[in-house]
Amino acid sequence: MTISVEKQKEMLWTMILSRKFEETLTELCRVQGKIPGMMILSTGQEAVGSGVCAALVPEDVIISNHRSHNHLLARGADPNALMAEIFCKKTGYNKGKSGTLHLAVPEVNAPCTTTVVGGGLPIAVGRAFAQQYRGEKAVTVCFFGDGAANEGSFHEALNLASLWQLPVLFVCENNMYAGAQRYEEHTRVENLADRGAGYAMPGIVVDGNDAAAVYRATLDARQLAIAGKGPTLLECKTYRCRGHGEQDPQHYQPKAEIAAWQERCPIPRLSGGMLSSSAITAAELAALEQKAGDIVAAAVRFAEESPYPDPAEALEDVYV
Repeated sequence: MTISVEKQKEMLWTMILSRKFEETLTELCRVQGKIPGMMILSTGQEAVGSGVCAALVPEDVIISNHRSHNHLLARGADPNALMAEIFCKKTGYNKGKSGTLHLAVPEVNAPCTTTVVGGGLPIAVGRAFAQQYRGEKAVTVCFFGDGAANEGSFHEALNLASLWQLPVLFVCENNMYAGAQRYEEHTRVENLADRGAGYAMPGIVVDGNDAAAVYRATLDARQLAIAGKGPTLLECKTYRCRGHGEQDPQHYQPKAEIAAWQERCPIPRLSGGMLSSSAITAAELAALEQKAGDIVAAAVRFAEESPYPDPAEALEDVYV
């Protein structure tokens, strides 16, 4: 399937913006007291979120996890409101109450991110059930890591989604590490996608550093779900180039391994092909890089200049 130039540019742009956004967060994390909370980034994995979200329509829902910045930006979240929330400021998406790890952006149909490992899977099943019940022509996508695929919630979610033939796409970002554990230390099967067979659903393995491949696989899975043929388990094999969090020195990750995967970076992989096919020029690529830098710098200024929420508002928006 040929991917339009416009769609290629969309994926390239959201990857560049995500990378610049998180590189800036890395720098800010080095400033003592600048940003509260643990910072967990997706550097090197951007092709997954950007490829998946490029295949969705506005009515589709995404459920994310602790590595959510790329997913949300690829879905169209406002960098200003996102950065302000990460700074825990009142102008953030969640009024400064969620910080970086529990972001919710219902404006782009991203109602939930969660740090509970595997916690998003049953939520995604619930949203997909609602879509099916209402007769909506939309799907729910759930992003989770390889570690979450060993939680009970993973198996329960896949079982129910298959049983009820729900319009849900389970996207595993297999970045080779669950915390500090290598993949082969916590999982016996070579491909997590093989587990799809146990639930009578397609299990697809895709190169998670190839945005175009992720896009095509997502598009196929979405079409199956919309046609009433149920869920798909999509395993995107990628790599976590930074530690589990920015406080993690990565002693357990071989330096040669990190360097080898950095050579497979998804951004130059897509842009290189686009340059070769004249889908983009070097000047246009440079302009995208500059634009991303300007947008992120403006987002940081917006966050820094925004007020913290008033303590009196602490119990507002709380459901009991």
